[in-house]
Amino acid sequence: MSKQNIWAIIGGGNGGQALAGHLALMGFRVRLYDIVEQTIEVINKQGGIHIDGVVQGFGQLQFATTDINEALEGADIVMVIAPAVAHRAIAQNCAPYLKDGQVVILHPGATCGSLEFRHILDTEGCRARVTIAETNSLIYACRSRKPGSSSILGIKDDLVLAAMPVQETPRVLKMFQEAFPQIIAGKNIMQPSLGNANAIMHPAPTLLNTSLIESTHEWLYYYDGISPTIGEFVEALDRERLKLASSFGLNMVSIREWYRLAYGADAPTLSEAVRKNPAYAQVKGQKDLRTRYLLEDIPTGLVPMIELGRMQAIVTERMELVAKLGQHLLGEDFFTNGRTLKNLGIEGISGKEFMHYIETGEK
Repeated sequence: MSKQNIWAIIGGGNGGQALAGHLALMGFRVRLYDIVEQTIEVINKQGGIHIDGVVQGFGQLQFATTDINEALEGADIVMVIAPAVAHRAIAQNCAPYLKDGQVVILHPGATCGSLEFRHILDTEGCRARVTIAETNSLIYACRSRKPGSSSILGIKDDLVLAAMPVQETPRVLKMFQEAFPQIIAGKNIMQPSLGNANAIMHPAPTLLNTSLIESTHEWLYYYDGISPTIGEFVEALDRERLKLASSFGLNMVSIREWYRLAYGADAPTLSEAVRKNPAYAQVKGQKDLRTRYLLEDIPTGLVPMIELGRMQAIVTERMELVAKLGQHLLGEDFFTNGRTLKNLGIEGISGKEFMHYIETGEK
């Protein structure tokens, strides 16, 4: 592989601008797509993206565009960095324009992102032979304060990627490792899917801090919000995830151990671990319940885990408690609109049939 590969970044938010600018700084050919015209205009006017934080400089892009076809044309790697609730619409928009040999990476895929993207492409009649892959998390902790600029607060030391079918994982990994050699291969897409840290770290603490969110007090999400008791609950919820992963033959690390691997934050409890992570020092607590911590991380994070648990006869009572509480407080129907087995196109199949599908790409 060489830096001649063209990267199409789909999504001009925090992560999309950070990755586009950073890749360009590293010498890759990069273009960026977003639906927000102001963002695209600013980036095109200045010719790229200003990056500060742990990486600093100006990344010059090929171009930025609101035309998905223009972004995809000639791209080798299509990197989707957008809220998981937008993956369905992005797949619909990409379906007519994808070409044989292109690699689509959902970065991250949340839970079962590859399955949803593949299902939508099939539903839309896309016949291009593309490989779909996903990561368990975004490579950065980052924030974009204004269009055309992004602050990279931290870069993870550990990230998992897997493709469907699994035989494509080495090829995709090699392409991504050219920029980020710390990325490792997952056994299959269930490893990054069930490594979705956001589903574990966002919904439960958010709901358990509702009074603080709706108060007049400013607070820090991780430093203030993950109290010892809330941290203990999250670790218990995380054990449900680990049991589910084990049912798929995956020996995955706990969320607390993940913080040690990804950020070097080693502590005896989750509450202490997040306080040791300097990348989280400036992350403020939200002042509205209706944020992605619930509206995204329940329907595209916890719901598919719960659904997979039912397939595998794994009890996920804490996950269900959090998902249902979120439904009641927000007046949403996450189990109708989220990533259920039905909405992923895999309703009624057995665990054995499911494993065959994710490993071969064939139902």
